[in-house]
Formats: sequence, C-alpha cells, structure tokens
Amino acid sequence: MSDSDPLLPSPIQPSPKTIQNIVFGALLIILFVLVCRLFAPFFTVLLWSILFYILAVPIYQKITKNMNFTTHGGKIVRNLLAAAFSLGTIIVILLPLAFVGFQFFRQIMELIRMARDFFIDKPGAVNDTLEYLSDLIGDLTSGMIVIRPDEIQRRIVLILSASLQNLLQISSTVARDVGSFLVGLVFMLFCLFFFYMDGAYLSRIVLHIIPIRKEYVTALVGKFKEITRNLFLGYIMVGLVQAVLAYIVFTIFQVRGALVFAGLVLICSFIPMFGAGLVWFPLGMVRVLGGNVVGGIVFLIVSSIVISTLDNFLRPLFLQHRIQLHPLFIFVSILGGVTVFGFNGLVLGPMLVILFLTVLDLFLTEHDINLD
Repeated sequence: MSDSDPLLPSPIQPSPKTIQNIVFGALLIILFVLVCRLFAPFFTVLLWSILFYILAVPIYQKITKNMNFTTHGGKIVRNLLAAAFSLGTIIVILLPLAFVGFQFFRQIMELIRMARDFFIDKPGAVNDTLEYLSDLIGDLTSGMIVIRPDEIQRRIVLILSASLQNLLQISSTVARDVGSFLVGLVFMLFCLFFFYMDGAYLSRIVLHIIPIRKEYVTALVGKFKEITRNLFLGYIMVGLVQAVLAYIVFTIFQVRGALVFAGLVLICSFIPMFGAGLVWFPLGMVRVLGGNVVGGIVFLIVSSIVISTLDNFLRPLFLQHRIQLHPLFIFVSILGGVTVFGFNGLVLGPMLVILFLTVLDLFLTEHDINLD
C-alpha cells in the first residue's frame, strides 16, 4: 500500500496562523520571564511602594478630585502634589518605622545582655527551680530522662551569648548597608511620585495586558484593593493600636524592654483566641509569682481592659461592616508568607490568599454556584 493511498487519513498540517500563534506565545513567555528577571532586584521596593500607594491614594484622590490639571499651571500643581505626597508617605510611614526599629533592636539587645548577666552573676537564683523541674521530670519518666541544672544554665548562657553576638553582627551589617537603604529609599520615592502622577494610566496598562475579560479584571482589582485596605484597617491597624497601648501600659508599670514586648503584642494580635494576652498575661504572672501580688493583679486587670478588650471595639470601628477576612486566614497567611518569602511575606502571604479568594468568588459568580 503506497503512502498516497486515499484510504489512509492524511496527516494534519498546522496552519500558518497556528504556527504563528505558537511562536508568539513562546516569545511572550520568554520575554515575560526576562522582564521578571529584570525587575527582580527591585521587587521589594516596588511591592512596598504599591502597598503604600494603595493605602494613601484615596486621600490623594479626594484632594485632587475637582482640580484641573490640563492647564500649564495645573500640571505644575499636579507635579508638586505628587512630590509632596511621595515625600509625605515616606516621612509618615518609613521614618517612624526606622526609629521604632532602632529602639526595638537596642532594647532587645539590653534584655538579652541582662538575662545573660543574670545567669552568670546569680546562678543560684534559678538553681532551686531547675532542680525542682529536674526532679519532677525524673519522677515522671522513672529516671529515663535526667536533667542537670548546671548544664541547663550553661546552655542558656551559651544561647544568650550567641544571640547577642548574632545581633551585633546584624547591627554591623545594617550599618554597612545604610547606603543601599538610602538608594532603595530614593527609588521608592521615585516610584511613588510616578504612581501618584500616572497611577490611573499605569493601572489601565496592566489591566489591558491581562488576558481576562475586562469586567472580570475590573472586579478582581476592585475587590483586591478593598480587601487590602480592610486587611490594613481591620488587622494591621488594630494590631498597631494595641501595640501602642501596650507600650504605654508597660512603660507606666516600668516593664524592662517595653518596646520589645509591645512588638510581641503586635505579632500576637494576629493569633486567634489568645491574641495580645500571650504577652501581658505571663508578664503579670511573673510579677505575682515574684512577690508583687497587688502590682501584678493590677497590671493584669489594666492590660486586659486597655490592650485586649478594646480589640472588640476597634475592629468593627475600622472595618465599618465591610468585607472581613477570617482571623485564621490572616494568621496562617502571614505566618506562611514570612516562612516562604521572608519579610516580604508580611504582605505577599495575605495578598496571595486575597487573590485566591477573589478569583474563587468570581468563578462561583460566573457559574452561578451558591455555597450558602
């Protein structure tokens, strides 16, 4: 039977248009990867610039709502406003964070140094407690686990000394990277300026190149902005307010390292059920067990009212009945984001969850699926 037998199906030949689409698709993917590689060194700056812009742009839009920027004078005013908002965003957000970060770092070093010196200078102060725990564990395990109190103290001192040394190395590294930080700050200022100037135009470009129906992209971006602001107002802002109140309470009660423990309050505010109580309750119990019973009880009562109870009033006030994310999603997304992406995971983790939930909501709406 010859190759030209009419009974055999002829091989399907791709059309020139199909070949062209494959080539263009491959070229698009290659260029996309190269563009991502090109922007990778500036990813952190771009990420936080976009976040700051999303949070601050409603104020900018309200101020410029009725302004005419088509005239020559209007264009000058527009440039001045964009520059002022860019600089103001940096001053209002980053400079206070840098100052608080410096004080936090200094206090945590003082706490570690104080704990190390305590174990070195007064080894007998905790020896009785360690011996009691050693005897208790030995009795519970029928002597299978033997703990030597002196060995525990020695290891604690080694861990504290190593932590202190690591912090000193980090401080020297940060000091060497001041130049890089300033360059990043200038680049962020530059990005924010053009976001305020041409944010709407840049948004249209991004929306145009996304290969999804326009109404879906618009809904996706709208819900993403809404939930991002709710994330900040309903959780980050509440955590910041709790941390500030905790710092005031801890300072009044003369807690050593008040800023460090206030930072822990900010972190623990995202933990469901327990929240800030994971910080102030042990501090109060240490005072009670240390002999200051009245002071410890007063500290616990004030902390529970000022720090934790206000959470029930602040969160609804900031959210104002808008879309809320379940605290479990927030906690897991932040924890997982930091684990996977490092510091940027504070934003990327919740953002990925937000994008997933938003796309899922659009999918369910498209297919008329009701989960109620």
